[in-house]
Amino acid sequence: MLRTLSLQLHSAITGSYISGTHSIVFVNCPNEQIARDIARAILAKKLAASVNILPKTSSLFFWKGEIEEATEILLLIKTKTSKVLKLSSFIRLVHPFEIPEVFSLPMDQGDVHYLKWLEEGMEED
Repeated sequence: MLRTLSLQLHSAITGSYISGTHSIVFVNCPNEQIARDIARAILAKKLAASVNILPKTSSLFFWKGEIEEATEILLLIKTKTSKVLKLSSFIRLVHPFEIPEVFSLPMDQGDVHYLKWLEEGMEED
């Protein structure tokens, strides 16, 4: 929490972006309707500012000792790194998979106007 506040203060004072302040969270869903429902719920709770829904990814994975194959929908969720844990917990609550795929990568750089827009999209009312 203290790190997040110091990063926000540094960014505000210098007008520069601190690498890792935002993250992209990847989540696979079983179909497009569930992907849309999860995306809307995430946005409604202001856990992210933007969600891309990428259609029909082919997934191969081990599940209970067997190789499985499925067609899934990929969510790319743009959020603050400080919200990733809360976002992951929320996804586990609403996702139909026993163990949903949820992982994140920090954003290294980005357009300052876009990153400012991300911040504004997650501000609490």
